[in-house]
Amino acid sequence: MDWIDGLQNAIKYIEDNLSEDISTQEIAKRACVSEFYFQKAFSMLCGNTLGEYIRKRRLTLAGTELLSSDVKIIDVALKYGYDSPESFSKAFTRFHGITPSSVKKNGAMLKSFAPVKITLQLEGGYIMDYRIVEKEAFTVLGCSKNFKYDTAFKDVPEFWQEHYKSGKGKTVCGMFGINIDEKMGNQQFEYMIADNYIPSKDIPDGFETKIVPNFTWAVFPCKGAMPDALQQTNKKIFTEWLPNCKDYEIAAGYCIELYSNAEDFPKGLQDENYYSEMWIPVKKK
Repeated sequence: MDWIDGLQNAIKYIEDNLSEDISTQEIAKRACVSEFYFQKAFSMLCGNTLGEYIRKRRLTLAGTELLSSDVKIIDVALKYGYDSPESFSKAFTRFHGITPSSVKKNGAMLKSFAPVKITLQLEGGYIMDYRIVEKEAFTVLGCSKNFKYDTAFKDVPEFWQEHYKSGKGKTVCGMFGINIDEKMGNQQFEYMIADNYIPSKDIPDGFETKIVPNFTWAVFPCKGAMPDALQQTNKKIFTEWLPNCKDYEIAAGYCIELYSNAEDFPKGLQDENYYSEMWIPVKKK
């Protein structure tokens, strides 16, 4: 199954189950990728996190039902996953700008959040540099923490800030940012700030070692100020390279961000020539 077909299957599954319990694991299965990669790609393609998208779609349908039928507010709240009328009312009001009870009494102008559609658009030709690398397993030293997929985009940068504020950057400067979801089906993933492990040195308290398995990697260079350069490369991987790649597909629940030493550049991380890389494990289709 190619990337576009997988996305379409995942979106159809979401739309067919908006009034049911929806797990990220089941959605990602429809796209044949790990939860981490699906969440990452979905946010880039759609401009909303997966959780935000599902919430807005449910509130859109809830508004339509309240406006066009005599259904009770409590029944709509329960149908779309809210534990109480109070929690539903708060979410509904934030989204629509009016309370559910006001809609029932007086009618109202409601907001509508349409389902996403996958379309192919012809654009000018582009060049995206990448290389395929066979790399043996290697060991890294660092600090790791588990993150929920839905809040990772906010929480991971905070983890980096905490790492340096605590002084751990003196031991591990952060050559790698490693995303790990080995089972490709968990509700959360592990993120590790790491350097290459030097076996002759002791492992300090608060740090751990981890072996990154041998994979075939697609390596994408990023040049420019952070975090924009890396984010733009990430976006191109999922919107340009992956949909058009006929030879490779994602192979495992790993993703490696490789960072240069900021001190090697006049403006550090904000230098227009700052260099980083994104490593994605791939396999032949």
